[in-house]
Amino acid sequence: MTEDFLQFIWQRGLFVQQDNHTDGGELVEVVRMGMLNTHAGPDFTDARIRIGDTLWAGCVEIHLRSSDWEKHGHHTDAAYNNVILHVVYQHDAPAYNALRAKVPVMELRFDDRYFQNYLQLSDSKEKIACKDKIALIDDFSRMNWLDRLAVERLEQKSEAIMQTCEATGHDWEETFYRRLARNFGFSLNSLPFESLAKSLPLRILQKHSDHLQQLEALLFGQAGMLQEKMPENEYYSALQSEYRFLQTKYNLMPIEGFLWKFLRLRPVNFPTLRIAQFAALLYQSEPLFSRIITAKDLSAKESIFAIEASPFWDNHYVFGKISDKRRKVLGKSAFLSIMINTVAPFLFVYGKARGKEDDCIRAVELLGQLPAEHNSIITGWETLGFRIDNAFTSQALLQLQNEYCNARRCLHCAFGNAIVKSSTE
Repeated sequence: MTEDFLQFIWQRGLFVQQDNHTDGGELVEVVRMGMLNTHAGPDFTDARIRIGDTLWAGCVEIHLRSSDWEKHGHHTDAAYNNVILHVVYQHDAPAYNALRAKVPVMELRFDDRYFQNYLQLSDSKEKIACKDKIALIDDFSRMNWLDRLAVERLEQKSEAIMQTCEATGHDWEETFYRRLARNFGFSLNSLPFESLAKSLPLRILQKHSDHLQQLEALLFGQAGMLQEKMPENEYYSALQSEYRFLQTKYNLMPIEGFLWKFLRLRPVNFPTLRIAQFAALLYQSEPLFSRIITAKDLSAKESIFAIEASPFWDNHYVFGKISDKRRKVLGKSAFLSIMINTVAPFLFVYGKARGKEDDCIRAVELLGQLPAEHNSIITGWETLGFRIDNAFTSQALLQLQNEYCNARRCLHCAFGNAIVKSSTE
């Protein structure tokens, strides 16, 4: 038995609601269970409980045993003085608040099959605990929960964006630049790419937005990639010379070059190539963030990211080694990743911050226009019969797997809720 499960039973009203009594023998009528409190203090607030002839308004605290009240220190904590009912699985001791007033205790009674269903989920060794029972969930419930999960994922990503926004003094252009840079690192190099952006403010790059080689010099130099001697490499030497001048002019301090990861990466994902492509993206007269925000449809956004690295990179993946000639355009998968992980969340949070619901809707619509991601998580849900047509649905399922299934938060999941209750209704 767990407190989390008892909270679930109470919140959903799944307990036996007739003929309940306090430890003092008074009849208990639950008028309103209250709101689950996710912060410090009692578990449920704004409850309405009739005890005997008196209707009480206040909080409800839930424990496995009533002796946990004192064990958790509630008897000396004034924050619990407003508890009107102590709900427990097993009553083994009276409870008193900090005012030395007795707190009524009630044992929670419920159908044991709820708990057996819960144990099957929580004890499952499968990555998706409910895989054998997911067919019990009707299509409407599936769609409704996935819609909520997709928005929840956008909200979650919004938190990281807002943290960056606060760090930049609410400079949206700079914030977008940093988040986009992080995305260009594509997981393995996201942190050094973000550090690069922090070390090189957008305002400096904007002063050189009409000169591609200067942009490359600034980015590669700040990335710590222009430290070697390559006199035979004219392109590299030109970048070095340009960077030395600009470094002195702007008093720049590069990040450590060893931070960048090359091992186990496909050459098309090497950070050298990504930095060159990032420079090409910034090589535009109009601010990038403004172009993204005002772009009306997916094709307009795609045209912004139709970029390729400068000619040197046609036969290079790194500075000192020649490779077969091939234009280094930003690939489709990279574009989709940027749309899903940076542009859509940014539209969403930017709309919320300005009170522009249309931008939030555009963010959701954008995910609906993008193809679904393909990875082992998505494949796992497809094998269970889920139809995954777009990024909106795949993002919802990634949120479900990462935030609920992996943590066995079945009681907080709509699917888990339905399955726990399934055999008793």
